[in-house]
Amino acid sequence: MRVWIALGVIYGLFFTWYTDLGGKLSDDEIQSYISQLQNNTKQDNLSNERAERLLANMTKFMEEDTGKQFLMVNIIDMSENPTFNDGTSSNQSADELMNKYMEHMYPELFKRASHPVYVGNAISNSVDIVGIANAEVWERAVLMRYKSRRAFMEIIANPEILGEHKYKIAAVNKTIAFPAESAIFFGDVRLIFGLILLIIGLLVRSRARK
Repeated sequence: MRVWIALGVIYGLFFTWYTDLGGKLSDDEIQSYISQLQNNTKQDNLSNERAERLLANMTKFMEEDTGKQFLMVNIIDMSENPTFNDGTSSNQSADELMNKYMEHMYPELFKRASHPVYVGNAISNSVDIVGIANAEVWERAVLMRYKSRRAFMEIIANPEILGEHKYKIAAVNKTIAFPAESAIFFGDVRLIFGLILLIIGLLVRSRARK
């Protein structure tokens, strides 16, 4: 019994960390993140059109919050000649620049129970394209799990990350990223971790009976 209690406590602690129990974003939270994003777009020298589009998309994204986890689907074509916004060329490869950007991102992701769930390289050009131009060539696909929209906004609205964003922009030739909320997700770590603890408990009980 003590083993099951211990495993239950471990799982409870993990579940509490891995799951956002704060519910949907409040109106005050949304306004706070919008203000932070507005400041960030000014510092990042985004064009008015791009800044307005970003703010409109993020506002809608937050207002429709369900409080659940989601996956960010990223499709990426890396740049062959990485160039920064000011026109200067980088002496590092696109992969090196992306790794430099992710060095700052990973700590922010992991402490919010957010992480990659799939990273893969393209093995062919696009096999089907409808209604989109310049979409024949892609290099990489990444699925990033976010604990909640709150966790996502805490990361992208963080001004400390803003300075490192230039490395990602220089590394990428083109990219598409959109959020998807899973109806069925067999790769959910809560399910996998729960099954592992169940197996451990059964093995311990089996040994105790011998």
